[in-house]
Amino acid sequence: MASHEEHFSMAAPRLTPAPHLLLVTAPFYRGIADWMIEGAKTAIANAGATCDAIEVPGALEIPTAIRLVSRSHRYDGFVALGCVIRGATTHYETVCNDSSRAITLLGLDGICIGNGILTVENMDQAVERADPAQMNKGAGAAIAALHLIAIDREYHAPAPVGDPRDDILMAGMPAPKDTA
Repeated sequence: MASHEEHFSMAAPRLTPAPHLLLVTAPFYRGIADWMIEGAKTAIANAGATCDAIEVPGALEIPTAIRLVSRSHRYDGFVALGCVIRGATTHYETVCNDSSRAITLLGLDGICIGNGILTVENMDQAVERADPAQMNKGAGAAIAALHLIAIDREYHAPAPVGDPRDDILMAGMPAPKDTA
């Protein structure tokens, strides 16, 4: 049984320097994609970040595009946007499972990705999730990417640099003994 209970949503972090993200969208359902893009762009701007956007033919191409672009090191993170609606064939399962699995594997490789690929049964569910006035899953995916960027910055920051004077031998002081 479905629940209509209110779900908790984390606020977007504000990061310095401001992150730069890439929205990677599969616009198969143009109206849904446009709502997702609108929600993501608004969330990114409200967090003080910036973004660019590209489109790919379908949801299966989103992970490949993210991987190719990630090699440029021009973006701090990515937002995957699209919609897959169940049809009469098993293609739905293939697209949902393979795009999700590929995005997860990219994330495990250290690429910060907010997954906003909707996987729904019908257009009504897609509208409810994409519409910025309703569930606004485009914004949710952007905020997820921003949180992953924050975690990456926190735990992959360069080690603090010691005082460079610590490495200078003072005249008359013995050199440290090699313990190796």
